[in-house]
Amino acid sequence: MFAILRARLQQKYRTSSWPEGPAPALPARFAGRPRLHPSACDACGRCAAVCPTQAIACKPGLSLDTGRCIFCRACEQACLHQCIVFGADYRLSAAARDNLVIRDTSERPPAALVEKARAYFGRSLKLRQVSAGGCGACETDANVLGTPVWDVGRFGIKFVASPRHADGLLITGPVSGNMRLALEKTYAAVPSPKIVIACGACAISGGIYAGHPETRDGAASVVPVDLFVPGCPPHPLTLLDGLLRFIGRQPDPS
Repeated sequence: MFAILRARLQQKYRTSSWPEGPAPALPARFAGRPRLHPSACDACGRCAAVCPTQAIACKPGLSLDTGRCIFCRACEQACLHQCIVFGADYRLSAAARDNLVIRDTSERPPAALVEKARAYFGRSLKLRQVSAGGCGACETDANVLGTPVWDVGRFGIKFVASPRHADGLLITGPVSGNMRLALEKTYAAVPSPKIVIACGACAISGGIYAGHPETRDGAASVVPVDLFVPGCPPHPLTLLDGLLRFIGRQPDPS
């Protein structure tokens, strides 16, 4: 016990000061919100051809669906004219599915605020996490929010064991055939008013499993979704930013 206390004192205060202070440093390989330069695109199709999830369209104009994207950067490497460039902007979450599609160089993040969420859950949000056939990556990064560095509890956000104690669901995975009924029952067990968050490419669109007969291509095919958090997996900062903007605890673009 004394060794644990001594180690904790040596570590000192480790919780991030964000969002009041600067955001934590992101790894050099981090791939955030992409910026598109459609004016330079000659519609050669090289980027679309290498995309494993069909997230890119070249006609009638260049577009990239971050709800499908797994941020592998294969398109960025394949493009001869640098029409797609992944930046370091972690603000990817959106309240509307259509707002995940990028068509220009805009740096403004999509809106994530939901008035229902701010009204009911602005001070306290309890979530039940449901792994609906996920690989474990999104689940792991969601769990990271409970560590001392992120300390999601300081915002009144907690993960709970029972859906009957929850305000909503955080769903990961493409919703496999064997998990569909479990997801439906879990959603039904959450008392109203309730919200649903689709976390990761699989939960949003099916990700690399889209179109497979054993998946439902994401959570929205089974339950109504209020917030979409792109990534494969989403960085903890991306997920936390989305949650805070969703409940009005962080400024949202108007």
